[in-house]
Amino acid sequence: MPFEKKLLAVAVALAIPALAQAEEPYRLPDVVVKGAQLRSSTPFPGFAVSEGDILSGGTSSSDTASLLKDVPGVSLYGAGGVSSLPVIHGLADDRLRIKVDGMDLLAACPNHMNPPLSYLDPSQVGTLKVWVGITPVSVGGDSIGGTIVAETPAPEFAAAGQGTLLKGQAGAFYRSNGNASGGNVSATIAGEKVSMTYSGSTAKSGNYDAGGDFKTFTATGRPGHTLPLDEVGSTAYKTENHILGLALKNDNHLIEAKLGYQNIPYELYPNQRMDMLDNTQHRFNLRYLGRFDWGALEARAYHETVHHHMDFGDDKQFIYGAAPGIVAPGMPMDTESKNTGATVKASIDLSQQDILRVGGEYQRYRLNDWWPPSPSVLPGGVAFGGMAPNTFWNINDGERDRTALFAEWEARVKPQWTTLLGVRYEQVKMDTGAVQGYNNMMAGYVASAKAFNARSHERTDNNWDMTALAHYTADAGLDVEFGYAQKTRSPNLYERYSWSQNSMALIMNNFVGDGNGYLGNLDLKPEKAHTLSATFDWHAADRSWGFKATPYYTRVTDYIDAIRCLGSGAGMNSLCSGAANNAATGQFVQLQYANQSARLYGLDLSGHMPLAKIGMGELGLKGLLNYTNGKNLDTNNDLYNIMPLNAKLTLTQKFGAWNNGVELVMVKNKSNVSDVRNEIKTPGYGLANLRASYNWKQARLDFGVENLFDKFYYLPTGGAYTGQGATMSTNGIPWGIAVPGMGRSIYSGLTVKF
Repeated sequence: MPFEKKLLAVAVALAIPALAQAEEPYRLPDVVVKGAQLRSSTPFPGFAVSEGDILSGGTSSSDTASLLKDVPGVSLYGAGGVSSLPVIHGLADDRLRIKVDGMDLLAACPNHMNPPLSYLDPSQVGTLKVWVGITPVSVGGDSIGGTIVAETPAPEFAAAGQGTLLKGQAGAFYRSNGNASGGNVSATIAGEKVSMTYSGSTAKSGNYDAGGDFKTFTATGRPGHTLPLDEVGSTAYKTENHILGLALKNDNHLIEAKLGYQNIPYELYPNQRMDMLDNTQHRFNLRYLGRFDWGALEARAYHETVHHHMDFGDDKQFIYGAAPGIVAPGMPMDTESKNTGATVKASIDLSQQDILRVGGEYQRYRLNDWWPPSPSVLPGGVAFGGMAPNTFWNINDGERDRTALFAEWEARVKPQWTTLLGVRYEQVKMDTGAVQGYNNMMAGYVASAKAFNARSHERTDNNWDMTALAHYTADAGLDVEFGYAQKTRSPNLYERYSWSQNSMALIMNNFVGDGNGYLGNLDLKPEKAHTLSATFDWHAADRSWGFKATPYYTRVTDYIDAIRCLGSGAGMNSLCSGAANNAATGQFVQLQYANQSARLYGLDLSGHMPLAKIGMGELGLKGLLNYTNGKNLDTNNDLYNIMPLNAKLTLTQKFGAWNNGVELVMVKNKSNVSDVRNEIKTPGYGLANLRASYNWKQARLDFGVENLFDKFYYLPTGGAYTGQGATMSTNGIPWGIAVPGMGRSIYSGLTVKF
């Protein structure tokens, strides 16, 4: 985008609030259920992302996971533009429990391109909570890290005698880098007992530019397609989300039904060999919430279907070993999943000091992952028989069923002490059917399929979680929370059942973005984590200033890490059965999942304080610092993709209806890397961001500049850059390039309530 247009966009954004200085400052109201006050069933509340951060975060990014960027202890694995993977204390993806409106959603993709939070646009988020330390068993399960709970806004009803409630809002945004734009709308019509709400959003972006003088490597994608030197390939996306809700209220009882639909026509990935060229999700969610004399009861049932399609986007070349300009017609990869679940939980008031929470859960998950044949003869008569004539079955009739029961007791044993004890049992049953490769000629297909099909695939895991937490209020200025947890996670379907030792098939199974290939392991055991954590919270009596420190230590037995496949991975017919791959450095390699032991420890610091009240308003300072150290105890090797020491410092200003900030982000160089994966080191960096917002009675304006000085940097947890070139070949693209971060981006967004 020409600089003049960028300048014009900023000028318009600045002009709007300037014309409205006389308007009365107004804080957008919280969304609440107007009816029976139902006692919360959530103990020891986690970190809640503020309403302001949700609103402003949705303007600067369309990635809902990015709303977590100011949560102490949380970082992100880079992925597609709307699909980052949250990390809590070095544990990411399926190691976390992530719930969307009470549904346990799973990534239905061998590259995990559709994680749970990608099914919500930031504008559709009502509340977002994170448990980063010890997680109560009532919000945990099938995870060894923390828990993230995202919920759409609660239903609203008309007040008694109000008549019909009609309200809504509409918003739009623009971001200069990538020429990104989008909009959202929501509307509610409600009476005293019935409420109906619709929300919809759309967002799109082209490839973004890196900062400074980034020069991409020379590579050819589709014939006639080249990238500008500063453009980061495979970072474009387009997404569309819709939610329709209906709620019925009667006294202390609420019934709520929600229909959700998502369509992503394309989302390209700079750290994967493939791109997502279609993702369609349909979901139905039914909830009952009731308050009784003895406590509260909640029941939920949901069903979700996903159709996911991958192939090569324009920035990626198609064929291994082909002459320049010759490309295969593509490598289609399809995944379909069905996810059905139900939960029932009760919060029982044993006394004014004691609460008993009990519940049960069931999840039935089915997944098929198949790769249709690609024609064996290209236009012009060039023969290519590696991906035909059969359909490749990566996962055939995959099953993962989970049943859980939990109980926890929260007690206020003394005015200063609150304790929580909980236990959770889960049974996870998994199975899959017979598989086949593209043909019956290549050993990477035939021998691998024969060996896999000869074994029993059914597995049953019996998992136990336990939590012991205590909260101590020493005085008006100090709170201490500490505890221990044992948490267990069973492998996912791809970790247990991806089977082909063909090098091309291996690199298509990768959900960590390191460019390597991965082979499943039928003999994997569940991971079991033991965590000790404490939080010291010093604060003013009125919370005008505060400082928190959270040290933690986690020991994991049967941690699912990776070992080298003993094969060269040099050609499409190679097997994981040689020595060259075992010693390879400075290149992409082939790996297999294996149980080992791991240790993680670290420290989170966060705080805020007022500085001064002057003619330009109230000045304040807030900041956070995160440190995590992860080690594989079997190999004495560093764990993969651990975020290095990082800190954020923000100078804030509140002046009437204005809320402004100057933000400094500092990240140390990443030198502790996983040698077995040939992980790429990254240098340290510092970034400056400007943020501002203005509130009217019925509107809010957000605008700012990300990466103000257009600094070039690499994403420490963004993985390996595989965004362009002949990605079908294991080492057909250069090794050693991390994914660059985004250069300067000017953004603005306006939300109007009506």
